[in-house]
Amino acid sequence: MPDPGLGGGTGRGPDDEGEERRISRARALVRTLPALLLAAGACYDRFAPTRFTAAPLFTAAPLVAAPLLSRRATVLTGAAAVALALGLHLRVGAGLHVGGVAELVTVTTVAVLAVLINILVRRSDERLATAREIAEAAQRAVLPEPSGRIGGLQVAARYEAAQAGAFIGGDLYAVQDSPYGVRLVVGDVRGKGMGAVAAVAVVIGAFREAAEQEETLEAVAQRLERALAREGTRREGIDAFEGFTTAVLAEVPHDAPVVRLVNRGHPPPVLLYADGTLRTLLASDPALPLGMGDLGIWPDHAEETRFPSGATLLLHTDGLSEARDERGAFYDPERRLAGRTFRDPAALVAGVAAEVRRHSGGGMTDDMALLAVRRP
Repeated sequence: MPDPGLGGGTGRGPDDEGEERRISRARALVRTLPALLLAAGACYDRFAPTRFTAAPLFTAAPLVAAPLLSRRATVLTGAAAVALALGLHLRVGAGLHVGGVAELVTVTTVAVLAVLINILVRRSDERLATAREIAEAAQRAVLPEPSGRIGGLQVAARYEAAQAGAFIGGDLYAVQDSPYGVRLVVGDVRGKGMGAVAAVAVVIGAFREAAEQEETLEAVAQRLERALAREGTRREGIDAFEGFTTAVLAEVPHDAPVVRLVNRGHPPPVLLYADGTLRTLLASDPALPLGMGDLGIWPDHAEETRFPSGATLLLHTDGLSEARDERGAFYDPERRLAGRTFRDPAALVAGVAAEVRRHSGGGMTDDMALLAVRRP
């Protein structure tokens, strides 16, 4: 059944917003714990018999504050814990006996340690934030967000990393307007880590240059093949011999309602028509992935399909089609998207990404790149 919640939106689905609200409420609740511990300790120590102590609650408060609150708030929490412990021991009818002194020293020591822990946590957070900023900058440099309209087409892209906190991996996409039409590529580099990211940069750089210069889509594919062959000579280990990239290249001419495709061992794109019907664009003559030219030379052949007004072409990596649910069933884009319509490409990629996360229970095992283009 179609999910009405996925038929709209512009890049952020309702699941994303709901999750952020739940996280915000949880954080607000957790941040009140130090104050609640101090209040509970004060009440306990005030009304409980003298032989019972609330020192564990007073020591817990600054320790809880250390990783959650600012340095100033941690200092204030520690000072409040010491003041409450001292004040309650000096209250009317109670003296500061040896046990009380030991408790006061314990609370003071823990409060000082909490401040030191807070300083270390903040420094780690700053380093992590710097690393995240660098990763985001690298993603914007290697995989820039395409404009919403290129060459008269509506365009939207989305990258979903399987690893939490990651920003870029071996999946890639690019869109380039050229004298021959709007050209697109979506691909998946074999391997992980910085070697895969380097190959992504090579493929995208070669694609942008070739898309402007080469007259045919087949020639663009051959330029990518040569670029990856050069890159392979600089790679080490098994990647030097088994490095390859699956990719699908597309071309939408400016003057004809068609799309041309060259598929090099990649999952087939999906064409969604304005009435909700869907067609999977399978390659009639499957070809080897890019970078495997040493195994044989087969001439590329671009296949042409009608691309009428209102239709949307969805290109994706295998992170979409190989996402599994808890029973091991794959996400089937043809079955899930048939009969549905989306307001624009941004709504399509946002809705599909949210649905894949739900299907896999948030446990995606591979990165996913989505690129959607619509002829208005």
